[in-house]
Amino acid sequence: MKVLITGDHAGMTIRNEVAKLLDELNIEYEDAGCSCEHSVDYPDYALPAAERVASGEFDRGIFICGTGIGMSISANKVKGIRCALLSDIYSAKLTRQHNDSNVLAMGERVIGPGLARDIAKTWLETEFDGGRHANRIEKVTAYEANRPKQEAGEL
Repeated sequence: MKVLITGDHAGMTIRNEVAKLLDELNIEYEDAGCSCEHSVDYPDYALPAAERVASGEFDRGIFICGTGIGMSISANKVKGIRCALLSDIYSAKLTRQHNDSNVLAMGERVIGPGLARDIAKTWLETEFDGGRHANRIEKVTAYEANRPKQEAGEL
């Protein structure tokens, strides 16, 4: 598995914790997040990262900002992305089992680093169940396929 992590200025602490977790789990990753403390715009990080996940360059993405909301909204604008905004372990498990989510969004101002690690670990280690859930994903994908393709960087 190859993971892309990113985040804005408000997600640096949890992003660093997730990077440590990925190291511990021996999961290959790239950190494409900002390395500054001044305010930046989350779409500038979420959209290019989501494009890279959607293209298949990375298997999954973990996106972090202050609440996770901006990252998740931005990521879900990219065709092929199924981003789940998570703040609990149960949802981390089910979004993988039932929704085959390929991007995890979390909010640093919402959850602490310990819970963020647990959510990320559960999400990374849980497989998609397929079966009846695959049919549901196919319906979403079919709907998405009928929308015009976005150009990289378009909002």
